Amino acid sequence: MAETPSPVAPSPSALAAASPGPSGLSPAPNAGPEETLFEGSPALIPGLGALIFAVLTVGLGLVYLWWRRQGLRYRITTQRIVVDRGLFSKTLDQVDLYRISDFVVERPFGQRLLGTGNIRLRTLEKSAPELELGALPTDVVALYEKMRVAVEAAKQARAVRVVDME
Repeated sequence: MAETPSPVAPSPSALAAASPGPSGLSPAPNAGPEETLFEGSPALIPGLGALIFAVLTVGLGLVYLWWRRQGLRYRITTQRIVVDRGLFSKTLDQVDLYRISDFVVERPFGQRLLGTGNIRLRTLEKSAPELELGALPTDVVALYEKMRVAVEAAKQARAVRVVDME
């Protein structure tokens, strides 16, 4: 008696690749694998002002800074930026990289001393035209350069052209 082969179920990664992403759009065909550029929370002590606050409150201010930091998490990949806010009630905000129109890198003096910085993004999103990634505990200039390359690649993969009309 000949056995009939059982149907093979697709792998979870194959299903994920075939299904649309959180933005409702399928990944671009040439997008390649999604790589993480940065993942983490803002710095516990983002700048000189927070350091002075922690010292003046004899360390009790660190509890407040830690609590505030726990409610914010960033994930920057080669295809999207995900900002997860909240401790008890969560809000997940996502911006696809091809929708970013401009970057501003901020490195105030107090943050430069502690090795942190901010990246402000202008996007084409109606709901969030500006997104700030604050107190990033990394070299923000190097991260900006990686993001800039990833944004251009995402725009090329989706054949997106931005027309500036002023």
